[in-house]
Amino acid sequence: MDRSTLVYLIKETKTRDNTGVFQTETVRRPVYADVRSATAQDFFSGAQIGLRPDLTFSLFRYDYEDEEMIEYAGRVYAIYRTYIGRQGDTIELHTEKRVGRNG
Repeated sequence: MDRSTLVYLIKETKTRDNTGVFQTETVRRPVYADVRSATAQDFFSGAQIGLRPDLTFSLFRYDYEDEEMIEYAGRVYAIYRTYIGRQGDTIELHTEKRVGRNG
């Protein structure tokens, strides 16, 4: 596994300011990952439940902190499923394109 591609894990938190308006804070953290296309099985089974599987990212397990999005090559992807590898030191992030954030 190559894990030499720079990607950004993205976490958004919403807080209410003193006037009652919600503010969104976005934190982007760089990590290195292996990137590959979603498998045909992921693509077709995901499509049956309304997902559009696109890419799978594999990275060091402890680099992942429950982020909901990942940025790669200028595009943002939503993480819809994670899978811890057999050895326990890697994690796969299964993603779909994030609509409305890739423009």
